[in-house]
Amino acid sequence: MDKLFDFELTGELLRFGFVQTALLAAAILGLLAGVLGPLIVSRNMAFAVHGTSELSFTGGAAALLLGINVGHGALAGAIVAALVLGLLSRRSSEHDSVIGAVLAFGLGVGVLLLWYYPGRASNKFGLLVGQIVSVDFASLALLAGCAVAVLLSLLAIYRPLLFASVDPEVARARGVPTGPLSLVFAVLVGVATALGVQTVGALLVLALMITPAAAACRITANPLRATVLAIVFAEASAVGGIVLSLAPGAPVSAFVTAISFCIYLVCWVLSLVRERGGRPRGVPSGAVATPAVLR
Repeated sequence: MDKLFDFELTGELLRFGFVQTALLAAAILGLLAGVLGPLIVSRNMAFAVHGTSELSFTGGAAALLLGINVGHGALAGAIVAALVLGLLSRRSSEHDSVIGAVLAFGLGVGVLLLWYYPGRASNKFGLLVGQIVSVDFASLALLAGCAVAVLLSLLAIYRPLLFASVDPEVARARGVPTGPLSLVFAVLVGVATALGVQTVGALLVLALMITPAAAACRITANPLRATVLAIVFAEASAVGGIVLSLAPGAPVSAFVTAISFCIYLVCWVLSLVRERGGRPRGVPSGAVATPAVLR
């Protein structure tokens, strides 16, 4: 516990180049997660993000075994996962079962590939829970390039995508191509999820992609405010998680998860207080619930 609050050691470690590279990577991930997160929450895609992360883990494990860049493998695995989930789960009734099947398959194959890998155990463990020393200049360049591509693509489809996320039936009636939009958005989410594997790890990337956005949607329904808050929360979780993990040398994902969950709890309490305070006298608490994106 003393190491956790060793500010002198933390300050010394912050001077290292690889730590600064990891912090820059975390800042880029926080931006991506904050921009995509509110749309993921409004479209009920949290489970899909988890399924995608499992196949990005499989791709990363395959890359590790073949001796190529782990980021490239994770990216390929996530894109394949996004396409598979989009093509197989056409009907909403099949969505969860398809994701469950893909998730189990991806995790099983990934574990098998890691078992075949003869290298250091720390490399295997890093794929699951994150490892800041694995983020080198090449990984940072890949991360920055993919982040720019994702943000530009999202900017091009944002208005119809937001419409389809809030009211898909009306959007479909107005001629919005909801099917292709969903597939494109799934690929963008898959790319962002894959980029988080090296830093946060495949098992807990959900904490960065979903929790900050869920916290933001608890306290506002305005899409712009929710996005800004989600970016702030995601940046605090990602960058703060790395800083706190330096002195004890613990996995980054544990601290990212703890910070994001604490933020969510605070926002949940604030939303609860606000709903109870604004409830008319005599109206039961359950009657005030409104959709988070429209609040």
